[in-house]
Amino acid sequence: MAQRVVVGLSGGVDSAVAAYLLREQGYEVHAITLWLWKPTATMENRCCSVDTAALAARELGLPHEVVLAQEDFDRLVVQPALEAYERGLTPNPCTWCNREVRFALLLKEARRRGIPFVGTGHHARIRRNGTPRLLRGRDPTKDQSYFLYSLSPAELGAALFPVGELTKAEVRDVARSLGLTAARLPESQDLCFAPQGIAACLPQLRPGPILDLQGRSLGVHKGLPHYTVGQRRGLGISSPEPLYVVALDPERNAVIVGPESALYAPGLWATDLLWIEGSPPHREFTAEVQIRYRSSPVQAQVELVGVQARVQFVLPQRAVTPGQAVVFYRGEEVLGGGTIVRPLSL
Repeated sequence: MAQRVVVGLSGGVDSAVAAYLLREQGYEVHAITLWLWKPTATMENRCCSVDTAALAARELGLPHEVVLAQEDFDRLVVQPALEAYERGLTPNPCTWCNREVRFALLLKEARRRGIPFVGTGHHARIRRNGTPRLLRGRDPTKDQSYFLYSLSPAELGAALFPVGELTKAEVRDVARSLGLTAARLPESQDLCFAPQGIAACLPQLRPGPILDLQGRSLGVHKGLPHYTVGQRRGLGISSPEPLYVVALDPERNAVIVGPESALYAPGLWATDLLWIEGSPPHREFTAEVQIRYRSSPVQAQVELVGVQARVQFVLPQRAVTPGQAVVFYRGEEVLGGGTIVRPLSL
């Protein structure tokens, strides 16, 4: 009897091709779409579409279900993200969504049906000699391992990421060869719950001072969630030199600005640490670290101090942003990650 797998079908090309590849590998594929929005609304969003997911399932000849998950999505992703923004952080809701919703809920649905595996269209790979290990996807421009650092060994053991072995161009080639409508669809976009920006989701924002590094007032900001570390445009202040947001200070409800040189930090502190193998490699170790999804990894020394990690970069990094994820790699392998608390001072 063929092994069964639940495939999360979003309507995009990656998940459609993932379902096809798993069927070609001999799995019995059951497609499920997690609908994260109000069931009375049009079932289409910039991250997913029930209609296009159902169409992909029909084109592939797969059974397809829709599972309403809007309450879980709101509780596990949207509300924590909004609360973090109000505290002056810049969180990465996509990391939470991949951990708590897109994978965890799919695994829950699979287990409810007695199905042992969950397949998705993530661009990541798994090595299964002994304990499963998470690797970067083969296409460096589409690699999504950054979002998956928090998967447990048990979750990773149930995961299947077939498109991780392909480049994005190869994925689209497969979809075109099958005549899938998904081959012609545009890429999904991040931060799907805030198409007008985070500030639009938080109408009761408090204005406050824009301060330079010496504490002098340069203007008034519109509310902390309008700003992020490294931002230059939209400050509404004049200066003889370019000024950037270098920090958000929720205690003073202040935006701190300074020259670009002030954006560079020699390292960071991180908390909420999670490890692919269930525990860190050592109390002190060397790793490549990635401080945001699109950033290049940098060599660093990591030291565990209580429940936090002190990360010292080989070279100072620009715009280390509290609330973002920091992910630790050894070559292509993901070791784990955490949440940035603050940058180290130069």
